[in-house]
Amino acid sequence: MNDKMTLLYIDDELINVELFELNFNKKFNVITGLSGLDGLNILESNPEISLVISDMKMPLMSGLEFIRIAKKKYPNTTFFIITGFDITEEIAKAIDEKIIHKYFQKPVKVKEIENTIENLSLSKSINF
Repeated sequence: MNDKMTLLYIDDELINVELFELNFNKKFNVITGLSGLDGLNILESNPEISLVISDMKMPLMSGLEFIRIAKKKYPNTTFFIITGFDITEEIAKAIDEKIIHKYFQKPVKVKEIENTIENLSLSKSINF
């Protein structure tokens, strides 16, 4: 395996998953899933994942529901929400509670996400 950081991207829309992989797989090892349940299973079998980006609006389990469960099990993992909407009270509360580090808006801004991850790694929050 190479020394690129491994991150998990969860989104119920396949086109968003494919676009994310296309944009980020040169810089990171990208693992993807299509639901919160996928995310929990993937985290269980991939301990090298240090960062998770999840879509907010998904059927059965929202991104925040998934992250709240995952954060309890993987407290050292850094979580982000991505949404097509403005920040909600629920997302703001999750940031205040340190459940998620930050939220990103769709459409995905590749440089914003890359810069955020790089800044985090420099501030020792994430170990490569």
